[in-house]
Amino acid sequence: MTEVLFYHLTRQPLDKALPSLLEKCLERNWNVVVQASAPERVSALDDALWTVSDESFLPHGAGPDGADEPIWLTVTDQNPNKAAVRVLVDGAAPPDLSGYERALVMFDGHDGEALDAARAQWKTLKAQGHAVTYWKQTDDGRWKREA
Repeated sequence: MTEVLFYHLTRQPLDKALPSLLEKCLERNWNVVVQASAPERVSALDDALWTVSDESFLPHGAGPDGADEPIWLTVTDQNPNKAAVRVLVDGAAPPDLSGYERALVMFDGHDGEALDAARAQWKTLKAQGHAVTYWKQTDDGRWKREA
């Protein structure tokens, strides 16, 4: 089964927290699909990943032309870059996760609807037999496993 990590965003917004997790995936030579629930979020993440840092670059793309990149941003359940990791943001519904080593579910801890959606996803994914863990941001923006 797939290892599913739930990331509870409390100190940084998604566009600030996501890049470090993506960098860790690329360090392990894992391709990634980031699935959002709306095209506007894909566009915003695409823009944000271009401006993360002057010292680093996260190779990514969106839409049909980006499917060959190590990081692909989408609203679909497709996996054209043969990703080992799927990142779900903004309550995006998880596809069949059996082909992934990991899935990351990132949710805004200040949004009640996002919390409810994450709890529902936790229950569903755990019932499907996936190994689920819960990570919360510390004051310095790092991640601490809570469950």
